[in-house]
Amino acid sequence: MESCLMPSSLETWLDQNAPQSVKNAAIYIASVWNEGAYGLTFGEIVISVFILVVAIGVRGLFARLVVASVMRVAAGTKTHADDALVKSIATPLKIVPVIIGIYIALQVTNISGQAEIYANRILRSVITLAVFWTLSRAVNAFEFLFVNLRNALSSAAVDWMIKALQVILVVLGIGAVAEQWGIQIAPLLAGLGVLGIAVGLGAQDLFKNLISGILIITEKRFVPGEWIKVDGVVEGTVEKINFRSTLIRRFDKSPVYVPNSALSDAAVTNFSRMTHRRIKWVVGVEYRTTVDQLKYIRDEIEAWLWHDDRFAKPPAAALFVRVDSFNASSIDFLIYTFTNTKDWGEWLAIKEEFAVAVMDIIARAGTSFAFPSRTIYMQEMDPPEIMAPPARSDHVETAQKAIAASAQRRGMGEADDDG
Repeated sequence: MESCLMPSSLETWLDQNAPQSVKNAAIYIASVWNEGAYGLTFGEIVISVFILVVAIGVRGLFARLVVASVMRVAAGTKTHADDALVKSIATPLKIVPVIIGIYIALQVTNISGQAEIYANRILRSVITLAVFWTLSRAVNAFEFLFVNLRNALSSAAVDWMIKALQVILVVLGIGAVAEQWGIQIAPLLAGLGVLGIAVGLGAQDLFKNLISGILIITEKRFVPGEWIKVDGVVEGTVEKINFRSTLIRRFDKSPVYVPNSALSDAAVTNFSRMTHRRIKWVVGVEYRTTVDQLKYIRDEIEAWLWHDDRFAKPPAAALFVRVDSFNASSIDFLIYTFTNTKDWGEWLAIKEEFAVAVMDIIARAGTSFAFPSRTIYMQEMDPPEIMAPPARSDHVETAQKAIAASAQRRGMGEADDDG
């Protein structure tokens, strides 16, 4: 009987008291327990699984305790970089108990041969992935190093650089794990290159949008937070420039995901970068308005604009108040000016106040606004009066005599030529 697992007292008791069938069953169970699988006894397997379960169970508690302790230390410093770093590595710290659990399980079990090799590879792979994952997340904690780049390029460009750096770290981590398992990276990359050509032919739109996104960022057409308009596409506030598309929030708060190629190839109006807001009005007054009244209205409106600091003055921006045209039912003024504010709500308030001022000026001038109208003249139908045309002036008779003399001279000249 296998006695490595069964206590000697229990073995003696079975020999003396148990029937033969029970003895045989105990011997079989002990043999199966001791044989186990993969070079391990079932006892070692159960202990290893128990250790891993405990490690997984305490990983959250471990991370909270460690992170809380480190954050208390980091809170006492003047810089915010350490705080951001602690928050970034909080999640990868949860792997530490799992790594410790795997190591303890390997020490408890007396494995050898191929099982030991594979177990060590798994442990090294987990440690490698944890290190590169921590580095990838820690990149966000050092965004302050890219402040100068944000000023030189744009926030979106720096965000792309950070994402690219994180992807590179993840790829390097996967490559390091592959090397530990004996997988050659160079032939794999060559095969991926051939596959990439085939994929690229079917993903032309994806690469087109990616390149368009890079052009948008490098040209600084717009950045997150700016108000843009693309005719026939969308108008709203830019929220995020992704690798394939740009998220634009319309003014009704609905999100629109626009492919980068649609923004790169189209004319984009960036309202956030305008220097002033324009007011362009055509104001019509009645035709009964006199010349003096027209001049009074023009001068008063122009003076009102010049004396209000909320309106831009030349040469910063144009300012015109002129009698512009004679319309079908009105004499039209053109008012063309710009406000210093770019805020839409403030601009509306200024425009409202200016509209009230224009109405007051026109009322004080003694005239009023024109509106589309048609005048019909009525008269009684009398028999038509036959009127003799007036006598022709001497200038007409003189001109007719000169024309006749000229025609006569031309006729005589033609006769001489025939002779």
